[in-house]
Amino acid sequence: QVQLEESGGGLVQTGGSLRLGCAASGRTFRPNAMGWFRQAPGKGREIVATITWSSGSTSYADSAKGRFTIFRDNAKNTVYLQMNNLTPEDTAVYICAVKFSPIMQFGPWGQGTQVTVSS
Repeated sequence: QVQLEESGGGLVQTGGSLRLGCAASGRTFRPNAMGWFRQAPGKGREIVATITWSSGSTSYADSAKGRFTIFRDNAKNTVYLQMNNLTPEDTAVYICAVKFSPIMQFGPWGQGTQVTVSS
């Protein structure tokens, strides 16, 4: 079973930056893709960005394009999310997930890390 552990959340002012990390452990790790999701208070979970593990190809939600960058370190089994020009609307719990096949849903999931952007 794979375990995912996020890090890097915190409190930042509007316009600031944070880098989130998600380290995978627990089994031979050969994912198809990893992704970052977020859930704001009173809202559903939404996708932020995904990265295909082998090719490194990425996709972003419209809200993340131009401000966030997802990248991975294959040797460390870690995916990162660099977030720049943050706004209060980015305040949420950020959660990473993995999927092992292109036809599967994302899962397992990490516990999440809180990102709070003050105005």
